[in-house]
Amino acid sequence: MLDFSKLLEDTLSSEINDPIEIFDLLPEKDEKYEELLRPAQQTVLQTWFNDYREKRNTVIKMNTGSGKTVVGLLMLQSYLNDGKGPAIYIVPDNYLIEQIIKEAQDLGINVTKDNKASEFLNGESILITNMHTIINGRTNFGVGEIRKSIGCIVIDDAHACMKVAKSQFSISIPRTNDIYEKFLNIFSDCMKEQSESRYLEIKDGDKNSQQLIPFWEWKNNISKVLGILHEKRDDDSEDNKSLFFNWKLLKDNLELSECIITGKELVINVDFLPIEVIPSFHECPHRIFMSATIEDDTILVSHFDIDSEEINTSITPGNANDIGERMILIPQELNPKITEDELKQYYKYLSAKVNVVILVPSTFRANYWKDVADVVVLSQIEMLRTVEQLKKQHVGLVVLINKYDGIDLPKSACEVLVIDGMPDARSEFEKYEQIALRGSREVIKDTIQRIEQGMGRGIRSKEDHCVVFLMGNSLVQFLYSSDAKKMFTETTQMQLKLSKSLDKQLKGATLIEIDSAISSCLSRNSEWVRLSKATILKLKYNSQNSFDELIIKQRKAFNDAKNRDYRGAMEKIQEIINVTTNNSLKGYLKYKYAKYENFVNQVAAQETLMSAKKLNSHLLHPVNGIVYRKMQFDSIPQVNKLCKFNIDTYKDTNDYLLGFNALIDKLHFEDFSANVFEQAIKDLGEHLGFISQRPENEFRKGPDNLWASINNNCFVIECKNEATSTTICKDYCNQLNGSIVWFEEMYPAINTFTPIMIHPNVKFDYAASPDSRIRIINKDKLELLRNRLRDFASQVAQSNYDVSTVAGLLKSFKLESNLIIQEYTVNHR
Repeated sequence: MLDFSKLLEDTLSSEINDPIEIFDLLPEKDEKYEELLRPAQQTVLQTWFNDYREKRNTVIKMNTGSGKTVVGLLMLQSYLNDGKGPAIYIVPDNYLIEQIIKEAQDLGINVTKDNKASEFLNGESILITNMHTIINGRTNFGVGEIRKSIGCIVIDDAHACMKVAKSQFSISIPRTNDIYEKFLNIFSDCMKEQSESRYLEIKDGDKNSQQLIPFWEWKNNISKVLGILHEKRDDDSEDNKSLFFNWKLLKDNLELSECIITGKELVINVDFLPIEVIPSFHECPHRIFMSATIEDDTILVSHFDIDSEEINTSITPGNANDIGERMILIPQELNPKITEDELKQYYKYLSAKVNVVILVPSTFRANYWKDVADVVVLSQIEMLRTVEQLKKQHVGLVVLINKYDGIDLPKSACEVLVIDGMPDARSEFEKYEQIALRGSREVIKDTIQRIEQGMGRGIRSKEDHCVVFLMGNSLVQFLYSSDAKKMFTETTQMQLKLSKSLDKQLKGATLIEIDSAISSCLSRNSEWVRLSKATILKLKYNSQNSFDELIIKQRKAFNDAKNRDYRGAMEKIQEIINVTTNNSLKGYLKYKYAKYENFVNQVAAQETLMSAKKLNSHLLHPVNGIVYRKMQFDSIPQVNKLCKFNIDTYKDTNDYLLGFNALIDKLHFEDFSANVFEQAIKDLGEHLGFISQRPENEFRKGPDNLWASINNNCFVIECKNEATSTTICKDYCNQLNGSIVWFEEMYPAINTFTPIMIHPNVKFDYAASPDSRIRIINKDKLELLRNRLRDFASQVAQSNYDVSTVAGLLKSFKLESNLIIQEYTVNHR
């Protein structure tokens, strides 16, 4: 009996390398393919086979749901048929592995999850694995001089994979590991020099307080650091896993690394990935990076050290209209009077009919939705279970925490998606950079990418539809007041443009009127569907990849420093300093310059850091510190300062209202880190017409916040928003007492000042000795202040900054300097 299938298998494995022909001849394809590739898949495969197949690095951009997985599998099979294996298909996490295996099985392509399987090593089967398996210090594919041959790789969802790779090139040591205490002892003096109060918070275990270790102290103690880490490198106990797996990735570049210590962990991180330590990956002759369209491709250069000239174009289908239908609405931009509580009840109403998914940035924010949520997902296991339920049935209102990528919610799984608030920075270094580069294009760009990733959860194919709501004062104001919207992909911009057309008709609309609009999408109104499709009908992919030259130059500088060419690194950083106009960014780049300069001239590095600090107050303090700049008092009334500040800061009263409400949202106990809260207090002072400073942050000495108004009436403020104890501890008391002494030394002529502690409780520890003048803003008073501020802002906006009206509002809301103490503070006990 002749075995035709065996003959066909031999033919497929040896003679045919055109991926389209491979697809046509696969004998056991699932009937869902109807024996045909989609036009987009054919275009990409044909272009790749004709023009890109022999290239080392290739970028493919296809919208979600357009069949990327099939394309990637066929390309790898093409390489295998040419004897260019082994072949690996990489995804960001385990959740997607089974999805890819199912697709391969439906195609009839041999795959495996076992990286030791002989059929994978012999080039007879494609390995499906996640990025963690490839990029770690104990990878089976080798580290350093140990190398296993890989012939070809597809990196699917490339931007998400690269974020995983970035996280692998760091070491996180929890407080329970004795390494933590050793580091704290080594760096305690320099941490105190940067901020003694922050050091005490970290020592007490405050998880939201962080301190970047000064680069000169890191370099001076590198031998001690190396010895401590080296000693425990092979300890695979639970609290040492990160060191165990990632040590080999960082050990040869430890001098260039940075360290942040928080109250719960220490994290060692490197600016850019020395990806060459995984030679199997770095030297792979054929790498294909697949992604949905992202406007900025710099991450390929910064993370994987690929020459931007090599990947200046990507392979794309002809048309970019192969994306699902989205109606994007921003209710609080349409009508600032719509409250979050009203929106919450409205989404609950919608969830009775369709699945509604709320994406929130934090567990704290998830608590806001608990009273209406059917499910609040708190674990990975619960995530997998809930996603499967959403795909199969009506669940209701589901809350997901900080999950802006990595999940698919097609069709009825999610017909209404709500992005609630600004995405949080995930790693300690992202948090630091978000503060240091506040308002810069780099931070805006990264935030937009995360928002766009989140918005894509509900449309996973061309056939999908979803109503997307963006809410939360911080998010709405961010989109309203900056060029942020221009950083979305072109497809999303077109859908936003369509929504903007709806906005004109819905301006000032109530939720009832908004509901009638979204029912057009949810009920599949034929006119809406045609309009939506027509909006993106002629949209084309842009095959030109986009790169941020500022990041590319920093990567090249890092490469020089790796090779110990520190002057070369300094020259490259100086080039971008020379063309940078944003002061925060210029200061941050000078800090990077000083870090490299420290290797060749430590004195000059401190002078450079001094210059950087003057441009960006959030950076490290230099060794000699900087001179405190006293507040310049004047006789301008509070109301005049208030009106001028808001007119200069906001483009209109709607922008002001969104911005002020976003600021009020940050005045919470526990929810925000000390740095964010203290900045919010500084900003609030300016919004209310005070001269406002953060002396401890900007000059190393003094209180967290300092406000001054007419008649030299001053508030000396210490912020303890993260405190959870029922009493105010002795350390906190001493900090405020010390700030009182500092103020009296700095401003001996002023005796009209009030020391204020912002703390949830009013009672001091028995061992504390508080100054008798101390007043407390406790939980109740802070909540009262927040509520009054919302009403105040609304009425200021209505007055259009009429000075006499605003003066009356300051008095009636008890926000004049002499009334704030009476209304919003209480005596301590």
